[in-house]
Amino acid sequence: MRNMLWVGVLLVVLGIAGLVVQNVQFTETKKVIDIGPLQVNSEEKHNVPIPTIAGIIAVVAGLGIVFASRRTA
Repeated sequence: MRNMLWVGVLLVVLGIAGLVVQNVQFTETKKVIDIGPLQVNSEEKHNVPIPTIAGIIAVVAGLGIVFASRRTA
């Protein structure tokens, strides 16, 4: 049951992180043209929103798992 405790703690931490950080941003570089020594690259910025409800559900589920694993131990 020790593993379930760690899964619950991880869910709580990820849920809190999801509530604090609203968006995850990253940049992707793609090759457009590659002709010998000539290379043209394109950079695309992506923004991935994290829904608030997902963070809340992760925290509640994590707390439920933590309490359930402590009762059986």
